[in-house]
Amino acid sequence: MPPDQPFTRAQVRTAASRSVGPGGEWAVLTDHREWHHGPLDLPTEPAAWYQLAAGGGWRAAVADTSHPIAHDIVTARTQHLPGLTAGWCSLPFAVPVLCAPATGPGVAALQTAVKAASAEGLPLQRMVVALTATGEGRLPAAVKAAATMLQSQVSAVLTVPFDPHIRSHGMSQANRLSRRTAEAGSALVTAVLASAHRSWGDPLPPAATPAGLSTQSVPVQPAQPAPEGVLTS
Repeated sequence: MPPDQPFTRAQVRTAASRSVGPGGEWAVLTDHREWHHGPLDLPTEPAAWYQLAAGGGWRAAVADTSHPIAHDIVTARTQHLPGLTAGWCSLPFAVPVLCAPATGPGVAALQTAVKAASAEGLPLQRMVVALTATGEGRLPAAVKAAATMLQSQVSAVLTVPFDPHIRSHGMSQANRLSRRTAEAGSALVTAVLASAHRSWGDPLPPAATPAGLSTQSVPVQPAQPAPEGVLTS
């Protein structure tokens, strides 16, 4: 979408690919390029993605970002600048999902990020933690201990099991996920919605509609919650 021009809802809907996955059909905004290609030059401002989701008229949106949380928070504090993490947390009905590999170094980085978020006053009680297994077998003792400690600090802690199909094919064949993966996904969605309802009530009130949409577009209906995914590395 041209960043300097107004757009219509039809343009946004047309730009989205249709993908069959758990729960039915999903609208996916993707460049369809192979994983080895470099990242696109995309806007980093969280409000831009909220504007896009609202313009498309979706009732829920999942934004998959890749900025390291602890580094972002510390950099924003030292440079007196607004941080990306704080920007995502401030969006209407945003539920941050902190993701980390279920390994010793992974949970150590996650705990550092949680401490930084707590020191900055970010809404830990609204956040959901997803620990992703990197292989078959039991979780390391350090991961289990970290998950137990985090339970009292965030809204929920879940474990996503290892799925060799994702390792081989990514999410290009989402309808072929294993039963355990699908169950973990359902549990994650339930945890996100529960966090949103505890924070803003059930049913959720109408979300704010961003200004600046094209006057040629169909009137935008209030969007309902926009869960957010934040990856930690």
